[in-house]
Amino acid sequence: MPADPTAPDDAPVTAGSPGRGATDERAPGRGTGAPGGSRPGVRGGGHRGALAELRIRGLGAIDDVTLELGPGLTVVTGETGAGKTMVVTGLTLLFGGRADPGRVRAGGRAGVEGRLLLPPDSPVWARAADAGAEPDEDGSLILARTVSAEGRTRAHLGGRSVPVSVVAELSESLLAVHGQTDQLRLTRPAEQRHALDRYAGPEHLALVEAHREAHARWRALAEDLDRRRARTRELAQAADVLRHGLEEIAAVGPTAGEDEALDAAAARLGDADALRSAADTARMALLGDVTGELGGGVEPPQDAGTALAGAEQVLAGAGDPDLRVLAERLGEAAALVADVGAELAAYVADLDADPARLAEVLDRRAAITALVRTYADAGAGLAGVLSWAEDAERRLGELDVSDEALEALTAARDAAREELAALSDEVSAGRRAAAAGFAADVGRELAGLAMKSASVSFRIDSDPGRPGSDGIDEVALLLTPHPGAPARPVHKGASGGELSRVMLAIEVVFAGADPVPVMVFDEVDAGVGGQAAGEIGRRLARLATDHQVVVVTHLAQVAAFADTHLVVDKSPDTGAGVTATDIRAVAGEDRVRELARMLSGLADSDTGQAHARELLEVADQTRDGAPRA
Repeated sequence: MPADPTAPDDAPVTAGSPGRGATDERAPGRGTGAPGGSRPGVRGGGHRGALAELRIRGLGAIDDVTLELGPGLTVVTGETGAGKTMVVTGLTLLFGGRADPGRVRAGGRAGVEGRLLLPPDSPVWARAADAGAEPDEDGSLILARTVSAEGRTRAHLGGRSVPVSVVAELSESLLAVHGQTDQLRLTRPAEQRHALDRYAGPEHLALVEAHREAHARWRALAEDLDRRRARTRELAQAADVLRHGLEEIAAVGPTAGEDEALDAAAARLGDADALRSAADTARMALLGDVTGELGGGVEPPQDAGTALAGAEQVLAGAGDPDLRVLAERLGEAAALVADVGAELAAYVADLDADPARLAEVLDRRAAITALVRTYADAGAGLAGVLSWAEDAERRLGELDVSDEALEALTAARDAAREELAALSDEVSAGRRAAAAGFAADVGRELAGLAMKSASVSFRIDSDPGRPGSDGIDEVALLLTPHPGAPARPVHKGASGGELSRVMLAIEVVFAGADPVPVMVFDEVDAGVGGQAAGEIGRRLARLATDHQVVVVTHLAQVAAFADTHLVVDKSPDTGAGVTATDIRAVAGEDRVRELARMLSGLADSDTGQAHARELLEVADQTRDGAPRA
């Protein structure tokens, strides 16, 4: 596991696993999901991946618990108010959910850590690598999240600090949480429409997305046309201003970088006399008055070239080998002096001292400077003028209110509306085709949830004249509680328990095809009891054959189907005067006692324990939908 999540914000997170597999080193009473709480041979979620370990510190009433989660179905039970929901809160926080500082003790810091076991082909690995995360030494992926009482939150992935948004993105491939909030959400028509779209499949969802894009294009064209028609005079005046500016710039015709070239040319032309004097003086010093500029009556000073030649001649005739070597070097120096002198002469010959050319350059620079003052931001120079012209050309197209432009825009809007209408029809047809199958699948689940006479259906009302981003359909999920009863919207025609079962049936229908490896159900069995409770447990166990399923429940009939059973206990902490929460795995007689408590409120009741053993036996025989051999 990563380092202590309650460490300071700037503390590094390392990929280690203190305490892994060493439950005897943990503090007494600290809960662990020990192997004794799991059925041998249970499989679930292995090929998709699984959350192998979860540690929660300082969250709500939980001080410090480490849970070793097995595959298959894990149930979390406990007294009301013990903190069962904190397990779900911890999972949601770990996987990028909203951090609620109200769950953190004053002055403290809450932390959640998780160890994920993922197959090599999981898409999570690629995204984690992009974020700089590395696998742990055992090949697992470590997640960590902290939140302070002030609301500051940090996330770590594979030992690397990452934005919480990265973890939230990964969670879409890792975790699905189904709870009472989801049930309430599914009572809204828009969510029911979305559920139907999901059921219709990925191709239909792609069609819905194409409809959204087409709707956005149509709305943009329609709004642009309305804007131009309503503001014709104003837009025409704005277009005139842009056209005037473009005409001024075109009259000058500047090119990129021309301002810098003109500055250099003006500097050279303005200093031509001084440059010529400097070059001539240097040339004479090197070569002498080779052009006769001093006149015949003036004795020129000795130049460097003549001096070097004389020195070379003297040394060469001395007859000493060492002096001859130096004479050769003087000859090389004389040649170099001659080359430099020739280049200076060429420079003087090419130097432009034309006053007319200088005036032309200065006029051109003044014209460009005027454009810069008018059309460029401070410091942008000529590049700012050219950028303004490019932007003005684009804006002119948007401001065009000529008859031709309005006709073209009207045609584009109408074409977009026709495209949208065709997509609306396709989306609507897809929903109607999927509605019967969806209703039938949900109905089959209801039959197993003690609602054999109930049925559900969809009412789809289409209004082609008022397309929305998701289509032209208003979708309502209807419940018929028994034959002959009127079909009514599910949130109006169902009791609390019936609504829970309908929504659970929908969740089960979706969950079977959900690609995420970890599924969490938070008290979705609220308002349910009796035979229906047992059927809920069986269905969750069926989901757990190819998912890792974690369920928070208050029903013994559901808990009896668990592969791993975790119990949340609360006890007063007399030292701090607050309630502390521990989580422990139960098996054998401890599990029987917990189920008896859930059934009768008395863990030691002989009748309750007998009923608990019966539940376990029935669950073991029927967990796959048929008695076991």
